[in-house]
Amino acid sequence: MPARFPLLLALILAPLLPEASRPNIVFIMVDDLGYRDLGCFGSKAIETPHIDRLAAEGLRFTQTYSGCTVCAPARATLMTGKHMGRVAVRGNTGGIPLPDGEVTLAELLGEAGYATGGFGKWGLGDIDTEGVPEKQGFDLFYGYYHQVHAHFFYPDYLVRNGTRVSLPGNRGFYRSNPEAGFFPATDPESGLQRRFAQDLIFEETLDFIRERHDEGPFFCYVPWTPPHGRYEFPAEDPAARKYASRSWSIKARVIAAMVEQIDRQVGALLALLDELGIAGDTVVFFCSDHGAAERLEGELDSCGELRGRKRSMYEGGLRTPMLVRWPGTIRPGRESDLIWYFPDILPTCLDIAGEADRIPAGVDGISILPTLRERGLQHQHPHLYWEWPRYDWKEERYTARMQAIRMGDMKLLRHAEEDPWELYNIATDPGESTDLASIYTGLVERMSRRIDSLREDRPFIPEPDKPEGRRYR
Repeated sequence: MPARFPLLLALILAPLLPEASRPNIVFIMVDDLGYRDLGCFGSKAIETPHIDRLAAEGLRFTQTYSGCTVCAPARATLMTGKHMGRVAVRGNTGGIPLPDGEVTLAELLGEAGYATGGFGKWGLGDIDTEGVPEKQGFDLFYGYYHQVHAHFFYPDYLVRNGTRVSLPGNRGFYRSNPEAGFFPATDPESGLQRRFAQDLIFEETLDFIRERHDEGPFFCYVPWTPPHGRYEFPAEDPAARKYASRSWSIKARVIAAMVEQIDRQVGALLALLDELGIAGDTVVFFCSDHGAAERLEGELDSCGELRGRKRSMYEGGLRTPMLVRWPGTIRPGRESDLIWYFPDILPTCLDIAGEADRIPAGVDGISILPTLRERGLQHQHPHLYWEWPRYDWKEERYTARMQAIRMGDMKLLRHAEEDPWELYNIATDPGESTDLASIYTGLVERMSRRIDSLREDRPFIPEPDKPEGRRYR
């Protein structure tokens, strides 16, 4: 009995523990990284030792999915816990604002006492709209608001809480430079120092952790933009020197350099957590926002055996590498084939924070905390649902809608409403090579009826007004 007393005392006092005892949450999500672009997921082309460390010290998920096959809707599902049949932002035009009435993960964690910071690409509302991050729960957001702005790695400015921060050395970069390549740090015409946006965003990420770590728990949302195109990269970076002379296409060389830079920066972030003595009090997630933009077969092989890529409903467009490290809670070196996706992130993070009672009614996600802890009953999805209505810029309206649903091992999909359904057994055919729709017609009918029951039409949310000749403010 005496030996068990400290444990009993801890259980009794647990509700009274100070706020700082709740874990910090760092959620790193890079842009357009393929399922096979990391060493711990099988890449033979790119070395990612620091990200691989997350896998070695944590949990590697092999069947995690984005909420959508493109950027903005995927981020909307992550922030709201709603799948694509119910989330407000379904288009991918770049600046559709998340409505003020939507409740975000940042808002909920902020209400629970977490400091909230975001660094990178927001994509859910341009400057001076209701969707901007500082109106959606973030104490601080630095980077890009409109995702078309985030295509540019040498922009004229970045944004901090709605205010443009000028980068004078970058002015004029896009008048003469191609869309892909390695570029010197000094502008040869002006002599001014260029600033690669990811370097600035990375510095702000670390500053937030340094400044907020001793004030209570923090939520650090890290939607970094590489390896998204345009494919521009600083020539002086060590990763550029490593890959610039490879015989691959210029896109493959730049993407490889971008991934290695991200790996190095993840290593620096982990080192900072160690330095501050908070690694054991911090849950770190790492994933991509969806599948790779380019397969690059014979070079990077970014999608591996998975069919398709970004903008498709095949596995190569929807499946993402996912790693979670939580020292002292997650047993190192584990692997899980749990089937889950971005709508689950909101309830999982609130559960991690001890705030499960704040999970809004009606969210589509479920907490995966039992899997992280290897304790308790892990509820599983009866279905995962995706859609993406493509946008007709000329007509300014949504057109054909892609759709997919996974129920157990079976996945039903189509890339336009006039297309026939395709059916695949993902367990035995992850490459989606054998269409079973003509064999299991009854199953196709049942799954398509399930889709009809899952989605609801939402009013179209237009892009905000923009200066003439520009796609963002």
